[in-house]
Amino acid sequence: MEEMTLGSLFDGIAGFPLAAQRQGIKTVWVSEIEPDCIDIAKRHFPEALQLGDITKIHGDKIPVVDIISFGSPCQDLSVAGKQAGITGSRSGLFMEAVRITREMREKTNGQYPKYIIWENVAGAFSSNKGEDFRRVLEEITKSNIPMPKSGKWANAGMVGIEGPGGGTFSVQRGDCLTLNFGECPNVGNVSTLSMILETDVPDKYFLSAKACWGIIRRAEARNKEIPVILKIALLKRIAEEWQRTQTDK
Repeated sequence: MEEMTLGSLFDGIAGFPLAAQRQGIKTVWVSEIEPDCIDIAKRHFPEALQLGDITKIHGDKIPVVDIISFGSPCQDLSVAGKQAGITGSRSGLFMEAVRITREMREKTNGQYPKYIIWENVAGAFSSNKGEDFRRVLEEITKSNIPMPKSGKWANAGMVGIEGPGGGTFSVQRGDCLTLNFGECPNVGNVSTLSMILETDVPDKYFLSAKACWGIIRRAEARNKEIPVILKIALLKRIAEEWQRTQTDK
């Protein structure tokens, strides 16, 4: 059996390559622009090609892979932000991943990549009343995807398309099966996140006190209860930032 290969866009700290490695999948190339993240990827996957800025990558000119993963920016989709949507300046970079995938498939007559994995926040389901996630599915499958009759996307399961005769079939276009999963699997797994987390993380990667307050206030306005552990973390972050401003004075 041939070894499967992976290409990781918006690579971050090489989370997908790590998961792939544990399943016997080889990471051929990664794309990232944050220097600290690139250093981590180079340390753990020195043989993987560093492609850099995703906007300068051409899918028909890079090594073909079985899987392309992309955790595109979530800021414009997250409920912690303004939910500008998939056309936002940051989350809109999703389209670059789609472009690269199509270019590779055109070069290989639809053979590669065989699979794509899109990772994002739960807010992607509700952004613009669900229309953003519908567009994501349409861009990936090059199909017309209707909104669910309920008006909301399910947490898990296959997305169906209504056929000309009224029947429904699962989304499968270009040998690509699109699945819609929630953020957490139902099956419990032992966490190994501590194996890749950095201990001294720059402050720019944390939510600001303003953003933390925003999450708390929105939850209160909607009469929603924030999980205790999350609320403690948000309040702790607010307190840390306040203490820092007092020290600076």
